[in-house]
Amino acid sequence: MSSIIQKGGKRPILIAGPCSAETEEQVMETALQIKEFCQIDILRAGIWKPRTRPDSFEGVGEIGLGWLVNAGKELGVPTTTEVANAKHVEQALKAGVDVLWIGARTTVNPFAVQEIADSLKGVKIPVLVKNPVNPDLELWIGAFERLEKSGITELGAIHRGFSVYKHAKYRNVPNWEIPIALHERLPDLPIINDPSHITGNRNLLLEVSQKAMDLNFDGLMIETHRNPDAAWSDAAQQLTPQNLGILLDSLVLRSQNSEKLDTEHISVIREKIGDLDDRLFDILTARMQLSEDLGVFKKENNITILQPEHWKKLISARLNKADEYKLSDRFVRQVMDAIHQESIRHQVRVMNNSTDKEEQ
Repeated sequence: MSSIIQKGGKRPILIAGPCSAETEEQVMETALQIKEFCQIDILRAGIWKPRTRPDSFEGVGEIGLGWLVNAGKELGVPTTTEVANAKHVEQALKAGVDVLWIGARTTVNPFAVQEIADSLKGVKIPVLVKNPVNPDLELWIGAFERLEKSGITELGAIHRGFSVYKHAKYRNVPNWEIPIALHERLPDLPIINDPSHITGNRNLLLEVSQKAMDLNFDGLMIETHRNPDAAWSDAAQQLTPQNLGILLDSLVLRSQNSEKLDTEHISVIREKIGDLDDRLFDILTARMQLSEDLGVFKKENNITILQPEHWKKLISARLNKADEYKLSDRFVRQVMDAIHQESIRHQVRVMNNSTDKEEQ
């Protein structure tokens, strides 16, 4: 069972089940429908639910663990649930839950992660860690380090997106660059995408799941419920087991490597990209030299570095050309912001006669 969440095995690893265990009948019926319509690797259900507001449904508690374990036996698959403290860990292990996961609201708190890590010393069990609610890669990595120091060797990551205020499309924005950076830092760590929490909308699940597969994620965690509209929590992001089967059949799973393809053709394209990257950085270097010349002029004439009105005009001009560039507004804005910050750094250095390589 432990090999299920390791790299190099079955792909995608599929974790599915209801957001929350509500009743024994609901958990078992959902599991039986999953068995009818699709194959999963791990059955999930929330037992304790950290809620934003009091008086919301916060999970059935310990009694639901038995429901989950029995449903897993019916399917013949391991089970997993979220734990947020040492007591949860103790109860989940006692009930026979096979895999634990640490939620985003817990990952953000090093004290809580350490408590869980301490409670798992001497225990051999896979542990999955969701990204913290805020986009902090180091905090996410720190959680894995705490667990490793407690002897947990079977680890995996769950990318569930990051909180923002009233995003137009997603419940939690994906910020794909962060799990990509996590893979760069920890290349042997399996990463599972959670489109349910990213989208908050069952109609967007396939779109995000496909992107995760195209980015070579190792698996998916998708919430499924026998009657999603009547779910006690997160109804809008759950789908029926039948529709889960349809989603899985709709996924296009592409090759993870190019070894069997025309490597010469790929090499030619990559070489061209490399040449363009070199030219791009040469241009940026020349651009920053001009920024330093501008800094000298501002210093000689006692002018502030930041000129807000000029910056607004510059940003507006570039954004108006985003379609012409065939680039997204978001990307154009990010590039311009990065260039601006580097330009300010160069001008500050000139203003202060500093030769230090300051961090942005």
